[in-house]
Amino acid sequence: MWSGFIGMLTIGNSNAQEIMTLEKCRELALENNTSAAIAKRSKDKAEYTQKAYWANYFPKISATGNYLYTNAALNKSLPANYLPTFVPDPATGELIPNILTIGADGNPIFKEYAYFPEMDLLFKLSGTWMAGLRVEQPVYTGGKVTSAYNMSKIGNEIAVLNQDLTRADIIVKTDEAYWTYVQTNELLKLALSYQEVVTELLRNVKDAQEVGLKHKNDVLKVQIKLNEAELRIRQAENGLNLSRMNLCHVMGISLATGIILPESFDDHPFGSLDRTTDYSHRPEYAILDQQVKLKDQQVKLTRSEFLPQIGIMANYGYINGLEMNGNKLLDRTSFSVMASVSIPLFQWGEGRNKVRVAKTEHDIMQLQRDELSEMMELELTQALDKCDESILEVALTARSLQQAEENRIVSEDMYNSGIETTADYLESQSVWQQAWMEYINVRTHQRLNWTYYQKATGKLYRPYQRLP
Repeated sequence: MWSGFIGMLTIGNSNAQEIMTLEKCRELALENNTSAAIAKRSKDKAEYTQKAYWANYFPKISATGNYLYTNAALNKSLPANYLPTFVPDPATGELIPNILTIGADGNPIFKEYAYFPEMDLLFKLSGTWMAGLRVEQPVYTGGKVTSAYNMSKIGNEIAVLNQDLTRADIIVKTDEAYWTYVQTNELLKLALSYQEVVTELLRNVKDAQEVGLKHKNDVLKVQIKLNEAELRIRQAENGLNLSRMNLCHVMGISLATGIILPESFDDHPFGSLDRTTDYSHRPEYAILDQQVKLKDQQVKLTRSEFLPQIGIMANYGYINGLEMNGNKLLDRTSFSVMASVSIPLFQWGEGRNKVRVAKTEHDIMQLQRDELSEMMELELTQALDKCDESILEVALTARSLQQAEENRIVSEDMYNSGIETTADYLESQSVWQQAWMEYINVRTHQRLNWTYYQKATGKLYRPYQRLP
């Protein structure tokens, strides 16, 4: 009824041939697929981002340096003048004005005056430079540093889950391409088998027509069926070539690569259905859960922007320059510490409303997670039903194929005995061909439904987690 096969393709300009099991096809697809490479880079990016935010817990150390060149200068002349004098008080020792008397204008007249000669002052700024080390450390940021770091951790976890999801999608595409290639290979074998039967029948009918046992009309009927068989062979060959090229494309290898299939449907068994399993192991569900946590951290980050900010900064440096009348005024090291405190007082409700926006986004994400969870549960139930239906469908089509085979044999015996007409015999051949084709299609759907079931339960990607 159903025989195993070794499908071998030699259509087109195939420069090489590869023996491909389903497992090997999956591995090649995971290694060469562009989506997997993008997911890997996204994971690396998320990991680097997490490390970058972790660095915010530690002091920032930087070297600073400045140099000033300018032709501007300060040139100031102090005019000559007389300065009053002071004498010590014998009782207290304090300096008191050495006043002689008070003038008519009310101003004091001193006994003695000191003469201050005229003086020129020239300040030059050019050539002034400074260099030093600066250390900055946040003391309290309202939880901003912690929230940002937690968000980066969640982003890294989401990137890991996205890799699993990408792998699962790639495996599904690979399975679809693989079993489609198996299907078209079997359909080509069916078409060749049908052509062989019809060719043999045409030769017998022609021999019978030559001796007058058959009419020319019978020959024409068989010839029409043979023409249909040749067309189906051509269609099957084209379909086989396209499915091979599509499988090569999914695996990321040359489209000209010939592929040898070492297994049949029966050579690739699968496990039993488990109706107690759920969708909680799916990466999609875990991603939704992490996104809710991400929104929760976003609320904390938004709130931190309107809380007090405290930080300290220390600086140790050297400054050189600033000349006055040819003498350098600055040439020394210095150390300084500065504390900074910022306390938001009133923003007309900006902070409160921004926090409300973040909380609303958190609630929306929770609702979306709940809705998508229900959809995943429906998808799992549908996948279970499809697998269960496929088991029955395979059994029924196998029975129909067996019955069609028996009917074809009986019809052939009756035709050879002259009891049945050529048209009836051709009809039995067509029924047998259709039953065989249906059986091939059903077996293909059964394999794909099993893949969809594994994806719906979150078990599809797990054996391939360590692959790049």
